[in-house]
Amino acid sequence: MKIFVSLFIVGVVFFSGNKATAQENSWKTLSKITYKKEMDEILGFKVDVPVFSEDVKSLDGKEITLKGYIIPVEGYKSHKEFIFSAYPYNMCFFCGGAGPETVIEVESIEPVKYVAEQIVIKGKLRLNDTDINSLMYLLTDVSQVK
Repeated sequence: MKIFVSLFIVGVVFFSGNKATAQENSWKTLSKITYKKEMDEILGFKVDVPVFSEDVKSLDGKEITLKGYIIPVEGYKSHKEFIFSAYPYNMCFFCGGAGPETVIEVESIEPVKYVAEQIVIKGKLRLNDTDINSLMYLLTDVSQVK
C-alpha cells in the first residue's frame, strides 16, 4: 500500500509540473500585468505603461504557443505581419470587448492565410513597454501549428 501511495504522489507531482509548464504559454499568463502612468514627452500627457509580472517576464525571448484569432486590419496584405487575438474579432481589444493584453503583433516566417476560425501559432515572445506605436506583446519567427 505504501508503494502505491508513493507512486500516486510522484505521479501527481510529475503531472502537476507538466500542467504548469503548459499554462506558461497561455493568454492567461500574458494577462498578468498592471499599469503605471508615465509622462510621454512627445504626446505631452501621461500614458498607461504596462508593468509585466515575473511570470510574463520569464517568457520574454522564449518560444510560446498561442491559440487565437487573426484580426483583419488594414494593411493585411503580406499575411506575414498581423494582429493575433485571444478572442474573435467581435470581442477583441479593437472592438472594445477586451484589454490590450489579449492581442499580440505577429511577424510570421511564412504567410498565414486568414481564417475566421481559431488557429494555433508559435513564435518567440518579445515584451514592449517603451514603444507606444506598437502593442505590448510581439511574437516573431512565427509559424502556424497544424
